Amino acid sequence: MTLSEGDDQAHAPSARPQSLMFSFLGIYVLGRDTAVYSGSVIDVFARLGLSEEAVRSTLTRMVKRNLLARHRQGRKMYFGLTGHATQVLEDGRRRVWETGAVNRDWDGTWTLVGFSLPDSRRSTRHDLRSQLIWAGFGLLQSGLWVAPGVKDVTGILAPLELGDHVTVLTARAFKPTESADIVRKAFDTEEIAGRYHAFLDRWDTRHPLPSAPDDLARQLLLHTDWLQLVRQDPHLPAEHLPRDWPAIRAEQVFQSLARSYEPRAKKLADTVLDELSLDARAPGRPVADEPVEAAGSASRAAPRP
Repeated sequence: MTLSEGDDQAHAPSARPQSLMFSFLGIYVLGRDTAVYSGSVIDVFARLGLSEEAVRSTLTRMVKRNLLARHRQGRKMYFGLTGHATQVLEDGRRRVWETGAVNRDWDGTWTLVGFSLPDSRRSTRHDLRSQLIWAGFGLLQSGLWVAPGVKDVTGILAPLELGDHVTVLTARAFKPTESADIVRKAFDTEEIAGRYHAFLDRWDTRHPLPSAPDDLARQLLLHTDWLQLVRQDPHLPAEHLPRDWPAIRAEQVFQSLARSYEPRAKKLADTVLDELSLDARAPGRPVADEPVEAAGSASRAAPRP
């Protein structure tokens, strides 16, 4: 049975294969200086109801996006992280375990981004808006976006070549402007709360996702669901949110389940994953652009220490 079947169908989170792959890489590859055999990755993702073709396609796309690098040993192809992927995964790790879902340490500072672009640059305007939303900004008024705290938006702005069309400032609210009004005007708190309530509906139960085959599958689904949630959260100041803000309970549920799933999930991963050390002394060699081989069931590696 796949996770889209059975009694818990309504509770199964929808996640793209690449999102699940990021969770897998962040838990089992990040910081280990190893690469994993494609066949063993396919075995892991079969637990999530994903086909071999979907996994191979995801691996290939991530290679093309400079997120994964191929390493061949004998007839096997292994996949390791690139520097770019490491940065992305480290950012995700910080969002999950350090930044968290509840902003209790806000110092009253806002970052403001104002811009005005001609109609000839409509696509750039669309890209900028999308990037700002992803970075936690809300639209305060026409052409003026705001986010709590000090945000480094250099990485967003530089590729768009906006020049004098954009202004970035940090500021504090002064009367008659209140920070609570900024939160109300720039952010749809009901929608944000609704996403946390949906997470709680799926996971805050006695037996979450009972149709999942094991805790390795649940671990990957939980981390994927949570990371997607916190990445969409603008991390608004807790003092300007309702006292029963659902992110508080949702974060407690995530952390509790993550700790609960980890021992059994790791034990299962140890029996499935075939790893290649990327230490300079290891025999594996990097491979240029090649298709991912059609792998069958993975070879079983000895348990990791």
